[in-house]
Amino acid sequence: MDVLLFRALSLLGLAILVALAARRLRLPYTVGLVLAGAAVALTRSHAGLALTHDLIFDVVLPPLLFEAALNLSWTDLRRDLLPVIALSTIGVALCAAVVAGGLVAALGWPLESALVFGALISATDPIAVIALIKESRVTGRLSLLIEAESLFNDGAAAVLFTLILVWAAHSPGNAQDPLAAVTTFFVVAGGGIAAGFGIGMIAVMVAGTSEDHLVETALTVVAAFGSFLVAEHFGASGVLATVVAGMTMGNLGVLTPKERFGLSITPHGRAFVLEFWEFAAFLANSLVFLLIGSALATVDFAREGLLALTLAIALALLGRAAAVYPVCLAFLRSRWAIPLNQQHLMWWGGLRGAL
Repeated sequence: MDVLLFRALSLLGLAILVALAARRLRLPYTVGLVLAGAAVALTRSHAGLALTHDLIFDVVLPPLLFEAALNLSWTDLRRDLLPVIALSTIGVALCAAVVAGGLVAALGWPLESALVFGALISATDPIAVIALIKESRVTGRLSLLIEAESLFNDGAAAVLFTLILVWAAHSPGNAQDPLAAVTTFFVVAGGGIAAGFGIGMIAVMVAGTSEDHLVETALTVVAAFGSFLVAEHFGASGVLATVVAGMTMGNLGVLTPKERFGLSITPHGRAFVLEFWEFAAFLANSLVFLLIGSALATVDFAREGLLALTLAIALALLGRAAAVYPVCLAFLRSRWAIPLNQQHLMWWGGLRGAL
């Protein structure tokens, strides 16, 4: 335990040095972290702390999702809610289909495996996207579209991934019961939304009765991690739960004056909460990108098949294009029209990462 703690603190110290160096060299912070993580891996001093499923889902993801959702204004989001939902659902399905079709045609993958991988890779990673948005200082509608899509399409992709896994688990002669697919969808998506809203509302109502900024901040921590864990425990989407909990607390408790709903936290608590979650997101981002670099440095690309990896990257980019341009075209003559130059940025900004 002491050794693991020492290594974690060493990574934090390294992240601070990278942040200072990146600012001086005008290098993207996340790129610097990946390079530093790779260098640490090559020295073999990173053993005992690896990029695992539990680390990402239990430690890294909740604070990053909650911090982004906490600052996502419903007033701004509802103006572009339709294109965000379309990109997060139809776009995810189109991307998965393109990737799966390419793998079947080019590499001869079985359809079931190709669809599972297509669903797995179809969502943009909120960890990477949010980091990019903050570093690039993108603001306004474009920032809202990219960030909101990354938060919501993760839940949609999780639902799609679960449905395809259930379908693929059945033998070719046994068609899956359509009712089971619908039930799975409502449990994963609806359960996540319900858990997030319920826990977020309880937390913000309790926070509204307190004048202590430490209690108010502690309640946001409970909402962030509690919503995720409760949803995952019952087979629902922890990603959607944390996003909804963050939006609920943000719009009713942090971004809204107390006079409006009577639920808002104190002005001092509001500033403290936002600064706390900004710091928590910095820690989580730093850890995950250092470990991404560490993981990449240990991959034997020649053994894994460089051609197949290159093809998978190309298909992911092509799938992202299929997710953005056709969906945006559908809104061309409406009030939700998205300029072509912003569509290009949405395509290139559709990053994948640790998730």
